[in-house]
Amino acid sequence: MSYKSRCKRLMRVVALAAVFWLMGAGAARADSCSGTMTDIVFANVSPIAGADSYASGTLTVSCTWGLLTGIPPQLLFPNASICVNLGLGTGGVQGQWRTMTGGTGRLPFNLYRDSSYAAASVWGSPSTPGSPTGLNLNMSAGLLSLGTQTATFTIYGKIPGNALGGVGTVGNVDTVFSSDFSGEAIINYAFWSLVSSPCTAGASATVPFRVRATVINNCVINASNLAFGASTVLTGTVRANAALSVQCTANNAYRISLNGGLNGTVAARRMRNPSTGEMVLYAISGTPDGPVWGDGSLGTSMVTGTGTGAVQSVPIFGSVPKQTTPSPGDYKDTVTATIYF
Repeated sequence: MSYKSRCKRLMRVVALAAVFWLMGAGAARADSCSGTMTDIVFANVSPIAGADSYASGTLTVSCTWGLLTGIPPQLLFPNASICVNLGLGTGGVQGQWRTMTGGTGRLPFNLYRDSSYAAASVWGSPSTPGSPTGLNLNMSAGLLSLGTQTATFTIYGKIPGNALGGVGTVGNVDTVFSSDFSGEAIINYAFWSLVSSPCTAGASATVPFRVRATVINNCVINASNLAFGASTVLTGTVRANAALSVQCTANNAYRISLNGGLNGTVAARRMRNPSTGEMVLYAISGTPDGPVWGDGSLGTSMVTGTGTGAVQSVPIFGSVPKQTTPSPGDYKDTVTATIYF
């Protein structure tokens, strides 16, 4: 055999060995992606506050490339296309909001890919109504950094304060609402080298997590003045009306007590003339000529009700009974209303 023919044979052998080597290396790859997600927890959500509530969680995506021993660097371009899509959760959806369940009503919320909280940033998927956008990314690993690559993302949550009207608690205690996303957060991924592949061309993995919120019992109360106007002589009953405004978490039972004021007791309130020190006897009740409204002592009663989430008007009925007419002047008292819930 001549020298020239031996070289040709040698070149053919080397080329054939290279083909088998590349095929074997590709088959040995064990590429995969996975993800973890912290729960998103809203604390102390007040349905009557009228303010938005915010929380956040951390999504971590990890991809592992199998070791490709011996491949020249110029032939190695390991990449991964990754999509993280999110469904509705177990609470379902109402209008534009996902919802949590747990008490009375359904607690609206949504999850976002950034802190703009814009509709276009809702974390969803092409198959989720109203939220067509998932979280998409690419990863790559160099020859010397084969192994596991990770990426982290902050996921933002928002509960809209103006959509909580009917949300209530159970049994007058703070109540946890939740939505479970086990099986609802899906990672689709595909590995590729020189030609890009869509994330749906490969495998998938789930990212379980929950969204939780503690809805608190809460009440606010405001009062207007009870003004009897001007009278000359107290030869008959003088009446006046006013109201308290109460706003309590839906389904939240409450009681309102009134103290005895500055000059008397819950059973015998008095208005005082600061100039002369003289007194005028008067009464407050929750109904016209009904039981005296007090704190439950001395034969008085408290007014009760159940919150709806909206502002409720609680009437106040005042009366000044027939009595000896004191000196002319302004007679005043200050009564404190306390709501228990």
